[in-house]
Amino acid sequence: METDPLETRATGQPGEQPGEQPGGSPSGSLAGKTVVVSGVGAGLGHQVAAAVVRDGGNAVLGARTEANLVKCAAEIDPSGARTALLATDIGDEAQCDALAALAVERFGGIDAVVHVAAWDSYFGGIQDADFSTWQGVIDVNLLGTLRMTRACLPGLKARGGAVVIVGTQSAVAAPSEVHQAAYAASKGALTSAMYSMARELGPYRIRVNTVLPGWMWGPPVQAFVQFTAHTEQIPEADVLARLTDRMALPELATDGDVAEAAIFLASDRSRAITGQSLLVNAGELMR
Repeated sequence: METDPLETRATGQPGEQPGEQPGGSPSGSLAGKTVVVSGVGAGLGHQVAAAVVRDGGNAVLGARTEANLVKCAAEIDPSGARTALLATDIGDEAQCDALAALAVERFGGIDAVVHVAAWDSYFGGIQDADFSTWQGVIDVNLLGTLRMTRACLPGLKARGGAVVIVGTQSAVAAPSEVHQAAYAASKGALTSAMYSMARELGPYRIRVNTVLPGWMWGPPVQAFVQFTAHTEQIPEADVLARLTDRMALPELATDGDVAEAAIFLASDRSRAITGQSLLVNAGELMR
C-alpha cells in the first residue's frame, strides 16, 4: 500500500514542550500529576506516555527493553524534566517495586498507573493449547498487572488516584480472524479482578477502571493487515475493509484513541467513575 489507510494520531511531538503554560508551569488534565506507564514500546505504551506529558504530567516509564524507554523519553520529553524510566519486567515483583519507588523518589508520589504491558503474541485456541504457555500468559497479564498495582499502592494511597487497565474486547467477544484464547482469558480474569480492586481501594479514593480496545490501528494490527494481504495477494485496503465494514464508525480506532481513553480515566475528569469497562472499538460491539 502506498500510504497507510489510517494514521496514528499523535499525542505529542518531539522538540516541543506540550502541557506547559507560557510561564513554563504544567497545564492540562494531568498538570503536576505523576503517572506510571508499564509496557512502553512503539505503540500504545508510547502514545499513553506522550499524552501524559502533553497534558502536563510526569511519566514514569517501564518496559523490559531499556532501549524502547530511552527512545520514547527522548521523543516525548527532550529536556528530561518530566520523565523517568527503568527497565521493568512485571513478572518480577522486585522490579515492580523498583519502578514504583523511582516514581516516588523522582516526583514525590504516584497519582495513576496505566497498565499497558502484556503478553499478546501467543495464538491458538483450546484444542491446541500449550497450558505451560498459558500459565506464562496469565502470570504476565493477570498477576503481573496485579504486582505492578500493588507496588504502586503506597504512593496512590497517599494521594488518591487511578489504576487504568488496558484489557481487550476479545475478553467479551472473541474475533473470528485470530484465536488468542489465553490472552482473552487472562484479560477477562483481570477485568473480574478490577471489580474487587475498585471496591477494596475505593475508601482510599483510588479508582480502578479498564479500557477495552477492539481492533486498534497500531503496529500489531498493521502487521496483521500486511501479512494477510501478502498471504492472500490482495490489497491491504481490502483486508482493512473486512474489519471496518462491521463497525458503526467506518474506521479503526487508533492506539492514540485508546491512549486518550486511558488518560481520561487517569485524570480527575473521571473522579466519580470506578469499576467500569470502556470499549474503544468504533462501535463494532455495543453493550
